[in-house]
Order: sequence, then C-alpha cells, then structure tokens
Amino acid sequence: MRNIDLSPLYRSFIGFDHLASLIDAASRNEKQPSYPPYNIELLGEDKYRITMAVAGFEESELEIQVVENTLHVTGNKPGKEEERNFLHKGISERNFERKFQLGDHVKVLGADLKNGLLHIELERVIPEAKKPRKIEIGNSLLENKA
Repeated sequence: MRNIDLSPLYRSFIGFDHLASLIDAASRNEKQPSYPPYNIELLGEDKYRITMAVAGFEESELEIQVVENTLHVTGNKPGKEEERNFLHKGISERNFERKFQLGDHVKVLGADLKNGLLHIELERVIPEAKKPRKIEIGNSLLENKA
C-alpha cells in the first residue's frame, strides 16, 4: 500500500486539520484487534447500534466512555480466583479495548448487556443551527428598515 503525503493539506486548508488527521490515521497500517467481534447496524436514517460479543463479562467488568469523538469500550477481567483445568478452552475471557471513531454530532444514547451481547445505541443529532432552513422570498431586511 502506498503512503500518501497529506502535508499540503495542513498548509493550504485552514480549519480542515481535523479531517486531514482522520485521513492520515486511517491510512496507517496499524493492526486493529479482532477481539471481541462486533456488528454495526443502521437502524434508521440517523440511528445506529454497535453489538459486541462479550461472553463471560459482567456489567461491572465493562466500561464505555466517549472521549472527544472516540468511543472507547474496555473489558477488564479481575485476576483469576481459582485455577481451573480446561480440557478445551474456546471462550476467550481476555481483557480488551476497542475504539470507534464517531462522526460529528453522533451521541451515545445508552448501552445494554443481554445474553453475552453488549448493545450500544447511537444517534446522529444535528443541531438546529446546522439543519437546512428555508428562506422566504420577499422578506428582505433592507426593505423593512426603510
């Protein structure tokens, strides 16, 4: 894969450094962890759900945080209390940290743990100032002042 030099973007676009940083971070060859497996669903026009398979974890062992535009999901198992002798161990109970980049105005509504699946509900809430608004023709401010 080729590396792309994004330094011209930093020099010529004012205020787009965040976008250039995101592109730069996405283009790096950093290995993303594959554990735990997850799904991302589109539930509606602006509603999303992340579902993570966290078998063996309790609510108290999971932590969900939003830092800036990054969703951090962490699972920490406490130290082993008793030594168990497995004949086959197919359920991984290792600690993990998974990060998701959130788009602008995406808010985490809540989370639920059910049947070993962690469901995180998200919604894009566009502020009124960012929504399109209709401008009526014939209501000029200049005419009203005269």
